[in-house]
Amino acid sequence: MIPKKYTSFEQIDKDLKVLKLQQEIERENLKMQVQITKNSLYPTNLLGGFSGVLQKLTLSLVAKKLMKKF
Repeated sequence: MIPKKYTSFEQIDKDLKVLKLQQEIERENLKMQVQITKNSLYPTNLLGGFSGVLQKLTLSLVAKKLMKKF
């Protein structure tokens, strides 16, 4: 990376403000990703993906038991 040459303190201050804002944006993105990950790891969300499979399995087991009775 080529070092930037500054001709005034205003340019330095401007770049520092930009870098600070970029850092804040990245920090907020990280916080958001952590929250999304936490939410996806809740037991209800984990089981949500399996609910359709569980429903089909339960329905097929009930149907088999009913068929055996008749």
